[in-house]
Amino acid sequence: MVSDVCINTEALSDVSLFRGLTGADLTRIVQAATVCHLKPSTVLFRDGAAATALYVVAEGRFKVTQVTVGGQELLLHFVGPGQMMGGTALLGNASYRVTAAAVEPSCVLSWSSTSMSQFLVRHPRLAQNALRLMAERIVELQDRCRELSTELVDRRVARALLRLAQQTGKKVEGGILLGVQLSRQDLAEMTGTTLYTASRILSRWTQDGLIKAGRQKVLLCKPHALVCIAEDLLSPGTPAKTPPTEYTELA
Repeated sequence: MVSDVCINTEALSDVSLFRGLTGADLTRIVQAATVCHLKPSTVLFRDGAAATALYVVAEGRFKVTQVTVGGQELLLHFVGPGQMMGGTALLGNASYRVTAAAVEPSCVLSWSSTSMSQFLVRHPRLAQNALRLMAERIVELQDRCRELSTELVDRRVARALLRLAQQTGKKVEGGILLGVQLSRQDLAEMTGTTLYTASRILSRWTQDGLIKAGRQKVLLCKPHALVCIAEDLLSPGTPAKTPPTEYTELA
């Protein structure tokens, strides 16, 4: 139960999972949650463990990874404030398919699979929100699979940086600063390439003035140029096209 920390219920009304719920319903759901504080590098749940709880990040950020059959760790994405984790707990007798570990001091709200399933039955809007979030994650993973199977490494790296910019980026002088600590190894894992290749691409883009990278911080100096690489908008002898609407906000 929530007891050791004051949770701002009003702020949680903007969380995608809770959107559309009445204040009274949201208060009951939040009061049934358990609050957990984690230090950096602490694992919240592991791939293969029984999925017994659903989580919503209140503060901090988590790295979500998966290990391949060959033992290679793949960084799938980062999860930040207001986002849901452990959705498989809603499926019943399921196991987590990923590992989630804190990358900074973090706080999560958690509900047992049993209690959250009861809330889903009582509150159809909550069930709709959960289903939509899980569907969005499936679409995201399908897009990632397509990228890894069909696209050149440069495009995959550009897309990964742009996704992080949309999720965590902050406009600063000189461009958009990613709100996560991102090493070159992290980027290699996210894009299914080697550390050498990821480093080579970042070095080239740094020389070209597209980005600035150092101490696990990445600044996107020319987001539109990365959009052109990600969407393959430029080819020899052709003028630049207008970047897709979903990326124009990064300018």
